[in-house]
This record gives sequence, C-alpha cells and structure tokens, in this order.
Amino acid sequence: MLRKHQILSLASSSNPQRNLNVNSLKLSGFSALFTSTSTSTNPSASPDSSLTSELPDIPSWVSKQNTGTQPSGDDDFVIPSIATWIENHPKVRLFPTKKPETPVEKITKILKCPYPSPEIVVQALNASDLSVSDVSVDQLLKRFSNSWISAYGVFIWAKTQSGYTHTPELYNFMVDVLGKAKMFDLLLDLIEEMKQLKGYINLDTIFKVMRRLANARRFSEAIEVFRSIEELGVEKDVMALNGLLDALVKGDGVEHACEAFVELKECIPLNSSTFNILVHGFCKARRLSDARKILNEMNERGFQPCTVSFTCFIEAYCREKDFRNVDAILDEMKEKGCRPNAVTYTIIMHARGKAGEIGKALEVYEMMKKDSCLQDSSFYGSLIFILSKAGRLKDADEIFEDMVKQGVKPNALTYNTMISSSCGHSLEEKALKLLKRMEEDSCKPDISTYAPLLKMCCRKKRMKVLNFLLSHMLNNDVSIDHTTYTLLVRGLCNSGKLEQACAFFEEMVLKGMIPKGSICTMLVEKLEKEDMIEAKQKIQELVPNVKEPKITV
Repeated sequence: MLRKHQILSLASSSNPQRNLNVNSLKLSGFSALFTSTSTSTNPSASPDSSLTSELPDIPSWVSKQNTGTQPSGDDDFVIPSIATWIENHPKVRLFPTKKPETPVEKITKILKCPYPSPEIVVQALNASDLSVSDVSVDQLLKRFSNSWISAYGVFIWAKTQSGYTHTPELYNFMVDVLGKAKMFDLLLDLIEEMKQLKGYINLDTIFKVMRRLANARRFSEAIEVFRSIEELGVEKDVMALNGLLDALVKGDGVEHACEAFVELKECIPLNSSTFNILVHGFCKARRLSDARKILNEMNERGFQPCTVSFTCFIEAYCREKDFRNVDAILDEMKEKGCRPNAVTYTIIMHARGKAGEIGKALEVYEMMKKDSCLQDSSFYGSLIFILSKAGRLKDADEIFEDMVKQGVKPNALTYNTMISSSCGHSLEEKALKLLKRMEEDSCKPDISTYAPLLKMCCRKKRMKVLNFLLSHMLNNDVSIDHTTYTLLVRGLCNSGKLEQACAFFEEMVLKGMIPKGSICTMLVEKLEKEDMIEAKQKIQELVPNVKEPKITV
C-alpha cells in the first residue's frame, strides 16, 4: 500500500497544475509501412545496418511531383540513449536483405499489399512456395485483424491446405474480425460452416456475434441470434441471456436490452448479474430512476443489491461531478452492509482528479486504508493519470516505482498511462524508455500504447523513430486500424509530410476503410495549398465525395 507520508506529501504539494491531454489513451490503432525519404550518410552501411523501411511506399502520383520538400534533420534523429535499442531491435524485412526471410515475413510481405477480395489473397498465397505448416495462422490473423480481406484470405488459404484444420478458437477469432468489419453476410456464412463442423459453435461464438451486431446498432438481429442459439447447439441459459443484455447495453441499446429482459425473464432463471447489467445500462444512459426500478425488482426477486449495483450509481454521479450524491450512495452502501471495493474507490478518485480536486482524490486512499481495501493496478494507473494531468510528473513517477515495491506489477494500462503522460509533455526519451522497459518486463503493448508515441513522432517529425515504432507494432502483432490511420494522416499533414500522409491515406482506402470527411478535406486543402494538383485529384478519386477546398481571396 502507499505509505501515508507519500499521500500526505502528494496532497500538500504546491506544484502548479497544468492541463495534459491524457485522453489520447482512448485512441487505438497501428500504422502502415512506407519508404523513408531520407538516405544513409554512411556509404558502407549494409542493408541490415539501417532501419528497415516499414512505411508505405510513396505513391507515384505524389513522389513524381516536385514539391521542393527535403528531409529535415529531425527525420533521422534518434535520442542517443535509446539509439542502440532501436538499431538492434528485430525488424520485419519487407525488401531483399542478406539475411533470409522467415516464412512469416514472406507472408507478411504478401499480405501487406492491398487486395480487392479475399479470393485474390488466396491466389497470391497459392502462387508462393509457402505452406501453412511453416507459419502460425493465429499470429497472422492477429497481425492483420484490422484488415479483414487479408485476414480472411489467410483463413481460407490455410483451411484448403492438406492436413490442416482450423481450431474452434480460430473460427471464433475470424467471426470477430468479420463482425468488426461489419461483413455480416460473410460472418453468417462462416457460422453456417461452423454449424456443419459439429461442436465448433460455443457460447463465445454467440457472444462475439451478438456484440458485433449490437455495436453496429443492429439490435433486433442480435436478439434474433439469441432466440435461435439452441438451433446452433448452444444452451439458452442465464449466461447466454446475460451475454445478450451486456452486448445490447454496451452498444448503447439499453432500451432493447430492457425489452429482451421483459420478454425472457419468465423463461430463463435469472441471477444478480442479469439485474446489474441493466442497472449499469440505465446508469450509463443517465436514466437513474429506471435504474432504481431495476434495483427494486432485483430485491423483489430475492437478489440483494451488491457492491457492483451501487458502483453503477456512483459512476453515473461521478460523470456528472455530483459528488454530494456519490457520498450519499456510499452512505447507503454502508447502511446495507455493502463494502466499496477497489473499483468503486478508483472511479471516485479518478472523477475527483479529473474535476481538478486533487486533494479530495488523494483522500480516497485514506478511505481505502480505513476499509482495508488493497490497491490494484487500476487504482495506481488512475492515481498516475490524475497526477500527470495536474502536471505533477515527479509524483507520478514515484507512484509508478512504489507500486512495484508494494507488489503490484504494472500492466499495459499502467504503462500506457505513463507513456501518454510523457508524450503529452513532449518527454520523448522518457516515453521511449518506458516502451523499452515494458518490453523488458514482458508486458505486451496494445493499440493504446503506440498511439501517443506515433502522434509525438509526427509532431516532432521523427520519421526514423516512427518507422521503428511501426516495426515494433508488427512484431508484437498489433494490427493497424482506422483510428491510427486517421491519427497518422492528420499528424503528418500538420507536420508538412504530405507525401507520407498520402501514402497512409491511400493504404487506408485500399484496405476498405472509409476515412472521415474532415481528414479527406484537410488532406485535399493541404495539397491544394502546396500546388500538388495531381495528388489532390488522386485523393478525390479515392474518395469521390471530398469537398473542394474553399478559395480565399
């Protein structure tokens, strides 16, 4: 646990507060691969002695235009203290080198090309000398999970190979990939295929289908899937019902969840989780009176409201910064014998911190200590967040180090918070060292780890480091997604790297992702300003509905 003198020191600190945009933690995504505009100054350097190109090739319709832009000194700059790590880090080789390519690298090179359909991917893989026995299909699907055409192409190619059969887990993974891409016709075809295989469809399959349908606001179809699960060999029990309600609530369809509950509550035995999911949904929708009605019905059916139930109300009031009612709910919990847990306290502390009430936030620790409630990694991550948001980076660093001493191992979220804070304050060396430490601690980075780092590299025009990060992501099987393409196009546009911005934009579109109108307009306006007419026209061909830039006199 945090030592009392540390908390008192934090609470009494008079460090000036600063605003820090750590909401970038919510960004998710990965980047594309392209050719650096800079060249090595060492003529004797071997192909493997420099950073392997991971950025997408600059399209010919951009590179052949004489824009007058030259690589800056920032492009190749790497902070000396991390240069060795960056230079020696395993790279994904996409071009011929003296070292032989691994089968995974060969397939990665094939899959990185944009294809119009999975069938063309299969043809490309069949034309190679590769066999499914040489690679991990699971790794490839993860690596291309946000590029459904490539992923589904690999999936089809692998299952046609002699002596190979997909596991149920890989089928479920592919179901989720297709659902995320909203390719529901293909998803349903795959479900039908799984049905023929006998025993391949399980509750996890159903959860994935219902969640993806609900996320696409296809609520009625999600409910229909639940109604037909027995035909698919899955029992229609309370776990399945709770999965449906949870999917509908998380898809912002609490009204549909309530209707499904009313329809099914007399047919299926319920449990406390059933009611808590609905309480959470109504609290999330700021319909607290409806949440109270569910709480009452929960009581009537013999289920006592628990810590989870009341924490839903606390979270709702915290969103509104209504701390008077937060305290009232805490009192109600104590009256009914429900002890707040680490999640409850973390929510309160986080909300107090975001509201600028740092002292009040730190008092939550004393409340936890009084209730003998141990801090977990989420608590520490939240504490680091609010200290960083207040500009108290030294205090945040001390908390980060102290959590290890207290036996709480930092997880991806903790590291992500520290990295985002460092990037937000332009502490480039610290941010990259944290990524290195994360690697040394065998803590696997996720999409949110890289977003602030990529954003910082775009802002500082650190093209070599950006290139390294893209390779690092690919080596960790973190797949590119829509959000990060958007981040890169926007960041490179703002830094004047229009050639690279166009490369990412083209790759994004060719992978079937639809750019936001604001990004399209921004890129077109920048190209117009630099008199890159052919490139502007090509962008407008890729996305026909892009508006013409406004002409100012």
